[in-house]
Amino acid sequence: MAGTPEEKLERYQEMRDFGATPEPSGADQLPSHEGLPRFVVQEHHATSLHWDLRLERDGVLVSWAVPRGIPPDPKQNHLAVHTEDHPMMYLEFSGEIPAGHYGAGKMHIWDHGTYETEKWTDREVMVVLHGERARGRYVLFQTKDNQWMIHRMDPPEDPERQPMPTGLRPMLATPATKIPKDEANYSFEVKWDGIRALASISGGRIRLEARSGNDVSHRYPELRELGRALGVTEVILDGEIVALDPKTGRPSFERLQRRMHVESESAIRRLRQDVPITYAIFDLLWLDGHLTTGLPYSERRRLLEGLNLAGPAWHTPAAHPGEGTALLNATRQAGLEGVLAKRLDSTYEPGVRTRHWLKVKNHLAQDFVVGGWLPGEGSRGRLGALLLGVYENDEISPGDTPEPPRLCFAGRVGTGFTDAELTRLVGLLDPLRRDTPPFDPPPPRPTAKEAIWVEPELVVEVEFTEWTNVGILRHPSYKGQRVDKDPREVVREMGN
Repeated sequence: MAGTPEEKLERYQEMRDFGATPEPSGADQLPSHEGLPRFVVQEHHATSLHWDLRLERDGVLVSWAVPRGIPPDPKQNHLAVHTEDHPMMYLEFSGEIPAGHYGAGKMHIWDHGTYETEKWTDREVMVVLHGERARGRYVLFQTKDNQWMIHRMDPPEDPERQPMPTGLRPMLATPATKIPKDEANYSFEVKWDGIRALASISGGRIRLEARSGNDVSHRYPELRELGRALGVTEVILDGEIVALDPKTGRPSFERLQRRMHVESESAIRRLRQDVPITYAIFDLLWLDGHLTTGLPYSERRRLLEGLNLAGPAWHTPAAHPGEGTALLNATRQAGLEGVLAKRLDSTYEPGVRTRHWLKVKNHLAQDFVVGGWLPGEGSRGRLGALLLGVYENDEISPGDTPEPPRLCFAGRVGTGFTDAELTRLVGLLDPLRRDTPPFDPPPPRPTAKEAIWVEPELVVEVEFTEWTNVGILRHPSYKGQRVDKDPREVVREMGN
């Protein structure tokens, strides 16, 4: 827009009430400045987190809102929305715009400096930024109307920087019956009874993936604030989503069930109040362009703690190097599930179950695959018990061809259900019906005679007192469905 600075600021002034907002009106001017023109980048925690890039030009600050921040890598182009010109006093503005006003939210200066102009037209602006954090050649180019893109033309300032990886899977722990003898070589953490989830955060946005790889971000909207809290810091975190029992303060997988299967936005909004969740963060897999999986656990933990991740719906639980016996006793007294032991020198092996991580439980519980169900009576309606299995491989001799894994019958569970859960499970199992048992060998009669068989696709968690010597559960109780688990990974946990 051609014209004087006063004319260029008319749109800015029309959109604001300077009796209510702390923003500069444009009536006052900054002292004159010699040398290269200036720029500022403000981190703006408005309804949608973004960064405002403002370039000094002809007495005003020409401005773009950049939702994902200034790109550090030429492989990434970021959207930049061209907004109204701002007054020069905005070069120094930090503050909070009150709710109900345009741009409401906190704003602070993320970077500032000077720049050189290489090209400036109505559709393309090419500059060299000289800031503390934003440095190098950038081009802004118009795509449509006020929609522009910003592209870094120089190589990354960090030549070893890599794009954020996709497809990572959580590292898994091996069951154990006791704390390892070389306790000093391990760090110990509380074992959380929830849903494992990797959080990929870039440009203030978060994507949550369950162990299965499914995107579950929409189910836990309170964790969007974690992305905003990290700002331009890019990470992949490993942690557990848990729901705490309001009476005991302990993680409750039963309560979490109410959040795990909900898709409706309105229902999720209601449940946020009734069943709040928290994300317990315990590992760091990627940080600002660099995989950390090859670092030892002790170094990953140091980097994670340096991020100071603590908020209304997330925290970084304490780690206890060398204190496994004491922590296991404390969890037992507190009624918690148990502890995880992680070797201090161990790297992170995505998707691998390893003995470098051990899980020591205070009670017996594990996942099972549902291979069928038995009809119920009376108030039980159509479902009386689930028929459970685990996958096992027969021992093979060297040179033999391994057989496909067998689903071995492990017994039935008929307690621990609510009426609503019974109805929900029948709805999930009915479409999976099949004519023959998926177990090898089939369960003995009378179970086999009464059973309704299903494809082995549903995974549930069950507590029990012990395994019998023929591999059947004693005193099982249903805890909930595990939508985050792959049925093919369900094997008998010999640590139980």
